[in-house]
Amino acid sequence: MTDKVNETAEEAFSYGIQLPVQSQSTLYTEPWEASAGPADLVGIARAADRAGFGYLACCDHVAIPRRLAAAMSTVWYDPVATLAHLAAVTERIRLLSHVAVVGLRHPLLTAKQYATLDHLSGGRLILGVGAGHVAEEFAALGADFRHRGAVLDEQIDALRAALGPDEFPEHHGKLYDFEGLGQRPRPAQGRVPLWVGGSSPAAVRRAALKGDGWLPQGDPRDRLPAQIGRIRELRERSGIEAPFTVGAITEPLYVGTPAWDTGRRTLTGAPEALAESLRAYRDMGVHQIQVRFRCRDRAELIDQISTFGAEIAPVLQR
Repeated sequence: MTDKVNETAEEAFSYGIQLPVQSQSTLYTEPWEASAGPADLVGIARAADRAGFGYLACCDHVAIPRRLAAAMSTVWYDPVATLAHLAAVTERIRLLSHVAVVGLRHPLLTAKQYATLDHLSGGRLILGVGAGHVAEEFAALGADFRHRGAVLDEQIDALRAALGPDEFPEHHGKLYDFEGLGQRPRPAQGRVPLWVGGSSPAAVRRAALKGDGWLPQGDPRDRLPAQIGRIRELRERSGIEAPFTVGAITEPLYVGTPAWDTGRRTLTGAPEALAESLRAYRDMGVHQIQVRFRCRDRAELIDQISTFGAEIAPVLQR
């Protein structure tokens, strides 16, 4: 059997960005984002579009409990509304939910929202999905937290049907059952790419067997080869030959020599040196990297994005 894990409809080695401002967890938020807003998001999205980035990504949480608010914050923009707004001010860049916690909603509702987004954007959606991790959020919305993995498994099947070409999608499962209910507009794409997020054994298995791609959650470089090997093994064992996109989240980046403390994990240096470091992801079987830049304000971030596109991207494929 031909191994198609390394063949993908996306570019051979592409790069995308998780948007700042729209989620403000203390794990990654820069201080300037606290006072930023829609104009900043638009400027950053346009810069990424011009710089050749493959996608803009937006997170998903409905409500954050008090016990987590200090660490996670309560700033979590709605992904459908945010990506639709940015679709209108960009031209080619794709729109990724990273990740939509689809177990919080009925699949027909999710399909309606994201099919409309794909239709309005001219077919630029990538639907990233994940199981979620905030118990109180599930409880408030009447969703099943304890069995959220099984819920997500069936959600993926239901969403495949509901985001397909049929005006009247059909799905009959243990949790969701629908037919004879029409939804238009349909997605502009013939098939919406569905990437599965998470790095647990269950998430990796789900991505391999049900997804078109995998979005790891914070796996360091030394863990990725084993994870990618597991995906290949699972897909080969199941006889799955469809193209598959392997992703990775890189270390924080700063192009050039910073005049301030960017943190010990940040990769800094000249464009060629950074490109060489990032090519290591490609060599281990990654197809797309999600990058994040250390920055002190919007202007510095846009400068980093522009420099990456002009000076690093052209040599990434070497």
